[in-house]
Amino acid sequence: MDDIVKAALKKWPNVPHCHGWLALDARGQYYMRDDRVQQAGPFPAVKGSRIDHDKLREFIHRNYAADEHGAWFFQNGPQRVYVQLEAAPYVWRVQPGPGHVLVAHTGQAAGALRQSYLDEQGRLFADTELGFGLVHTMDIERAAQAVEESTTGAWAPVEMPFAQMPARFGYRLLPQA
Repeated sequence: MDDIVKAALKKWPNVPHCHGWLALDARGQYYMRDDRVQQAGPFPAVKGSRIDHDKLREFIHRNYAADEHGAWFFQNGPQRVYVQLEAAPYVWRVQPGPGHVLVAHTGQAAGALRQSYLDEQGRLFADTELGFGLVHTMDIERAAQAVEESTTGAWAPVEMPFAQMPARFGYRLLPQA
C-alpha cells in the first residue's frame, strides 16, 4: 500500500466504502461504472468506461487487496473502492520462455502454481501462491504448451463448474455494501 494511502487512512479513518463503481473484466481491464452505467445494466453486459490512464492503473494495482470476506477492493486514500469481478480476482499472463511463469494483471508474480482448473465454458483458471485467477485468453496457447510440458501435473486442469469457484477459492464476484 502506498504511504500516501496509509497517511490518508490515519487522517480520515471513517470514510464510507464505495460499491458498484469499479469492475475488473476477464481480460484484466478496469472499468468505471457511474450511476448512468449502473442503471443501463449489469457488468459485464454493460462495462462502462475503461481505465486507460497508466498511472491510475498502477495506483490501483499497488493498492489492490481483499477484505476478510473475500471482497476485492482498491484502497483509494481513506476510501475502499470495491471491485466487481467478471471471473476472478487476478487475470494471469503466461510469460514466454521456460518455466511458464504466471504474472497477474497487477504485475505481481504469481509464485508457484498449485493447480489449474477448466470451467464449463473452456476457460482456464490457476490457483497460485499469490491467489486465484483466470488465464488471459491471449495466453491459452502458452498455457496449452505448459500442460504438455508439465512434470508436476499442476498444469493438467481439473474440471470445475465456474459457479463453484468463488466459494472454493474465497472471493466474491459482486461485493455488496
